[in-house]
Amino acid sequence: MDRRDFIKTTAAASGLLFVKPSTAFGYQANSAVRLGLLGCGNRGTAVATSFAKNTTARLVALADIFPDKLALGKQHFDELNASLNVPAIDPRLTFHGYRAFEELAASKDVDAIQISTPPFFHVQHLEAVVAGGKHAYCEKPVGVDVPQTSKALEIAKRAQGKVSVDVGFQIRSAPPFVEIVNRIHSGALGKLASIAAYYNAPASVDHAKPGMSPDETRLRNWLWDRTLSGDILLEQNIHVIDICNWVIGTHPVKAFATGGRNVLTHAGNIWDNYQVDLTYPDNVHVSFSSTQFGDFGFDVSERVYGADGLAEMPYSGPLRILGKNAWTWVDPEGTPQSTEPARFAANGAFTDNLIHADRDKDRGFIESITSGQFHNQIAAGVESARACMLGRKAGYTGRETTWDELEKDHESWELGIDMKQFS
Repeated sequence: MDRRDFIKTTAAASGLLFVKPSTAFGYQANSAVRLGLLGCGNRGTAVATSFAKNTTARLVALADIFPDKLALGKQHFDELNASLNVPAIDPRLTFHGYRAFEELAASKDVDAIQISTPPFFHVQHLEAVVAGGKHAYCEKPVGVDVPQTSKALEIAKRAQGKVSVDVGFQIRSAPPFVEIVNRIHSGALGKLASIAAYYNAPASVDHAKPGMSPDETRLRNWLWDRTLSGDILLEQNIHVIDICNWVIGTHPVKAFATGGRNVLTHAGNIWDNYQVDLTYPDNVHVSFSSTQFGDFGFDVSERVYGADGLAEMPYSGPLRILGKNAWTWVDPEGTPQSTEPARFAANGAFTDNLIHADRDKDRGFIESITSGQFHNQIAAGVESARACMLGRKAGYTGRETTWDELEKDHESWELGIDMKQFS
């Protein structure tokens, strides 16, 4: 799937996809897709809740490596389903332990699976879901190393035309961002020169408890762990890099980066800051910086500079174009523009310019299933993941790294945990 197809898919996810009135691939239009959630953490619960509230999908199954997370998930979704006049989740369709993903993927009572596990497991879980004939909504990133992304591309070939696969870049479905990027692609800024972007967020919290083994502590605090998360540039900052790829229409050709672990003192090994210069074709440069420590604020934005204007694209605040083709986003649904500083949402459920992002992304995925117009967003997901890996590798090595060099990287990251202990 190329970028042009992905842009078309994004438009579909924004409500432009027409659902066929007749049966398509076994589904009636607007029928209830039976959804299973793999990973009952904060983000997984938030997205699955959005699916239940904003689409025709119904939560029927849950899986998590930890029984306590599974229990919390069942309590939440039983209450949610009751409020929607939907049956509670059958206990037979709750699975825990390391192999729970295989049991969920094999279930005949599930049509689609939302993968909200730590990034290290995304490709392994995606492979099982597709092999089980299930549609997949997979959170970003699609892999933590290059070999994993190569495996994902193989899965994409097997999934093509058989099931629908979405990758969790919900910002590509946020109406303000869809509109401003369409305007940029239509020439509102003229020839692009550069992008200045940043992602400043507070540190993630400690989820470990006294008495936990080192392995369980790592899994509970996977955001702190470089192998489990891919580091902050890949796990969190990828949203901004993906927007830059979207705006420019391709991936970077080389990168230089600095950064390190200057403030964080917890037991993890992720960096707490990055400064990355990404060079794209036609010598378009993206200057990106990020921080992830403290609790003194949250701010994310892209500023796109062109010959005829400037596009300002923040998570919160005026989203607009200044210059020759001036324009400011006004929500046709009447949602007022926030005047407050952006606030971090650990579950990813942001407001203001992203208020409809999850809703429209979820609707697009479910409609792709009921219509039979299946998505395959794996290749686009891999492209943005590798763009982040390019910056990460440049930072780790302290030297400029090219895209061609990155694609030849065969190093597989090893977890170093015997997962059988969580059976």
